[in-house]
Amino acid sequence: MIEQETLELLEWNRLCQHLATFAATKLGAIAARQLEIPTTKSETLQLLAQTQEVYRLELDLESGWSFDGITDIGESLERAKIGGMLGGQELLDLATTLAGVRRLRRVIDNREDIPTLTELVAQIRTYPEIEQEIHRCIDDAGKVADRASPKLAEVRVRLKEVRDAIYQKLYNILQRQGGAIQEPVITQRGDRFVIPVKAPQKDQIPGIIHDTSSTGATLYVEPNAVVDLGNRLRQYRRQEQAEEEKVLRALSEQIAAVHEDLEELLAVATILDLATARARYSLWLQGNVPKFVDFERGEPITLRQLRHPLLIWQQQHEQGTEVVPINVQVDPKIRVVAITGPNTGGKTVTLKTLGLAALMAKVGLFIPAKEPVELPWFDRILADIGDEQSLEQSLSTFSGHIRRIIRIIEELKQESVVGANGHSPLQESGEKKTGNSLVTDNKSLILLDEVGAGTDPAEGSALAIALLK
Repeated sequence: MIEQETLELLEWNRLCQHLATFAATKLGAIAARQLEIPTTKSETLQLLAQTQEVYRLELDLESGWSFDGITDIGESLERAKIGGMLGGQELLDLATTLAGVRRLRRVIDNREDIPTLTELVAQIRTYPEIEQEIHRCIDDAGKVADRASPKLAEVRVRLKEVRDAIYQKLYNILQRQGGAIQEPVITQRGDRFVIPVKAPQKDQIPGIIHDTSSTGATLYVEPNAVVDLGNRLRQYRRQEQAEEEKVLRALSEQIAAVHEDLEELLAVATILDLATARARYSLWLQGNVPKFVDFERGEPITLRQLRHPLLIWQQQHEQGTEVVPINVQVDPKIRVVAITGPNTGGKTVTLKTLGLAALMAKVGLFIPAKEPVELPWFDRILADIGDEQSLEQSLSTFSGHIRRIIRIIEELKQESVVGANGHSPLQESGEKKTGNSLVTDNKSLILLDEVGAGTDPAEGSALAIALLK
């Protein structure tokens, strides 16, 4: 699709990667990297309102706006929904996520100046009773706690008694049979307690051999004196496991019963984190809120001191050169803007900067430009930028450009060409120069770079003029 190609040409994925670094949760980062571009202006206005409201919260240091405890519980919800049993750590993650979203909602509910966020969280349920039950049954290490079940607590008491008895008998053997012991330690092989016995003295400590050292000099023996205790220990462990599974299964069933509400809660948490990432990125860019103008009402495009967001990142994080801002002002009567000048003069960067600014506005980001930031809401943003030479398809640079332009025209179909940016070779005082163009009809923005390049200058210029007309 030509629209996907445009995103690649404008390096939109790089901007999304940068945005993801401002997310607080894994889900928010994933959503930022896979950022969807709205298809309607109302969607954009909703996203922009979310960004502005979170921006206010971020500037208020006492707001308590934090995503601590919120994790990706999506897989856990899916497994619980089909009858799977969740582990202790998964249940703890669910509990902390419920608590984290509840804190965010409390922050929102305490404000009167964020109506969009208030509406967003109005219907979510955070189930404090489930959170409390999880914390009652699961300890901080993610293990099922004794308090989860009286029978479990009783089995664990018996387990401890048997284990202590095994240790006591083994310590006595270690003391009495010191000459036959390789090292005075008690260890385990599988679920059986054993002691290291010198191979030549194995008859002094009769028992079951569970393992042998690599040299064969040491045998790991479970003495006969503790075999019965070991069997009892195994039985109690099985009972303990069965009781733990009962607790985990009961909690998992509670989660399954409300999985739809929890999926909605997780979706809202992701929306909030993505809005937070947009707000933090906008703040970092020192951006300003875009206002969507209407060409039909005579409102011009105004972008003063506009900076390329990827170059800002490069300057800040990769010791790049200082970003040179541009000014873009287009009268509503103008449908085509041609940018001309020498090579390395910044024409292509200007096109990319404008294209990214239009995309950023659509997804609810602030624009790195001085106020007022005024531009139309474009239905489509399509571009032909860069060298499209392809040896595989036997395409010259010229052919590659023409093919992409044809796809742009086909995409627009019955609509008039609503935006274009072309670069056409011009001849001036014997020096070859190039020009880039921008066309807009307040519905689509078309960016064409070097539209007539790769062929005879006179023919390329004629073709560029015809296309723009």
